Amino acid sequence: MAAPIPGSPAGFAGILLAAGRGSRFDPSGARSKLLQELPGGERVAAASARALLAAVPRVVAVVRPDDEATAHLLRDLGCEVLVCADAGSGMAASLACGVRRAQDASGWLIALADMPFVRAATMAALVQAVAQGAEASIAAPMHDGRRGNPVAFGRAHLPALLALTGDQGARSILNNNPVNELAVDDAGILLDIDTPSDIQ
Repeated sequence: MAAPIPGSPAGFAGILLAAGRGSRFDPSGARSKLLQELPGGERVAAASARALLAAVPRVVAVVRPDDEATAHLLRDLGCEVLVCADAGSGMAASLACGVRRAQDASGWLIALADMPFVRAATMAALVQAVAQGAEASIAAPMHDGRRGNPVAFGRAHLPALLALTGDQGARSILNNNPVNELAVDDAGILLDIDTPSDIQ
């Protein structure tokens, strides 16, 4: 497991969403994008998990019932793996599943397993912004004028996170609440692995 970044608020939990099917990456479903190797040799999901593990003391990784390979990979890295039976109904179901498992946390950093280029320091800064009691108890990163992922939520948003449904993730919460937008020099917040060409 990666060494925690100094100053990481101890009560936060990371939720790593790793339950998508990745149909745009491989419509046949034969190749999991999360298990593909990046140019440096690390697998996509592993790179995403390592950054999150370095930023928060606890990570709950949410996976599909039929994806034991990803579950095994993330468990070996130090994640607490949660199989979400409702993962097929959309990202919101996986998100709510993960938050429910870690609902005793003081806040949550919601990260996507197909975004392996986000820096751990960016994740830690988002957690710090919410943990320090900023006016907005949601923090999202901005790069070149665009908002990206991951996003940190304070404890006040627990009921709304648990009530999420559909495939929009937490977008409705972001649209209806003040968001502390942190400018970061990290293009990784905008880069996900959607197609094979994105691996490079």
